[in-house]
Amino acid sequence: MLDGYSRQQASRGLAKQTIQMRRWQVERFQRFAGSYPWEWLPGDVEDFTTSLFSGPRPLSRSTVRIYHLTLRAFCDFITDQRYGWVAECRSRFGSVPTQVCFEWNTVAHTVDFEGTPGRRPLDYDELDALFAVADARVETLRQQGRKGALAALRDAQLLKTTYAWGLRRREVLGLDVVDLRTNAKTPQWGRLGLLHVRHGKSSKGSIPKRRSVLSLPEFDWAIDGLRVYVEQVREKFSPGNHPGLWPTERGTRVGDRYLDRRFAQLRDEAGLPSELTLHSLRHSYVTHLIELGYAEQFVQTQVGHAYASTTAIYTSVTDDYRNRVLAAAIDKFYFPEGST
Repeated sequence: MLDGYSRQQASRGLAKQTIQMRRWQVERFQRFAGSYPWEWLPGDVEDFTTSLFSGPRPLSRSTVRIYHLTLRAFCDFITDQRYGWVAECRSRFGSVPTQVCFEWNTVAHTVDFEGTPGRRPLDYDELDALFAVADARVETLRQQGRKGALAALRDAQLLKTTYAWGLRRREVLGLDVVDLRTNAKTPQWGRLGLLHVRHGKSSKGSIPKRRSVLSLPEFDWAIDGLRVYVEQVREKFSPGNHPGLWPTERGTRVGDRYLDRRFAQLRDEAGLPSELTLHSLRHSYVTHLIELGYAEQFVQTQVGHAYASTTAIYTSVTDDYRNRVLAAAIDKFYFPEGST
């Protein structure tokens, strides 16, 4: 059954990693239930859900909902008459598989955002503090003559690039030097006019999406920093023919776990809340573009969101911005243009 389900998923063009994860989730449920699919009951799902929410490492609501979606899809497959599993099970075991996931025993998708409430964008002061600590670390290592100053300089620019172009972790780490492109509208920035993202977030297990992220004048400081890094710093890692924008001294790419640890270290040194993560930089980018007056559709395209509602979830404008919008609305209403 699982082999057939995997082939059906593959025929839909889903990524191998997605198929493997869904298969593993079904297998985990099967081990918990201790029975075969044609013996599963709705109560097994309820008990399984309770186990996922409990224990030393309880899963989040959104993760449990993914388990439910996977189980529901698998049950849809094995109960579909066109695949013959119902007839086969009836003939062999005298019992047939049924759907065991329903609205009344699975997690409902009741809100657009199910993440941790503390996850939020960084404000400008927090960004300044984070980047100041990152820059100070470079100088400290240089003055002490300690190993790691070059990596610290790379890491500082990597974090600034993540924010200034609103990139996901995988997107920024997957950048190659050839992904630095020119933009005819901004010739003054040369080949840093835009970043060509080739490792964007896939949709429903498909191949990674590509997009071009335009460089913006409000982040010219990051553009200048990236230019210095590309022209003067990267070559000191002796990357040879390695295409990656962020090479290590061992000739590999910077890894995702390394980047998460580095962000957490700098965040803690800056005295920022622990709930802030690397992804918060992307949230900050979206929020700040909205505050700067960029149209939501433009922001949506920049960050590669398929739906405007996703961009809205990322947005958490400051009270100062809201007050400015309110003041502008009041002026427009009570003091229309041309009035005295």
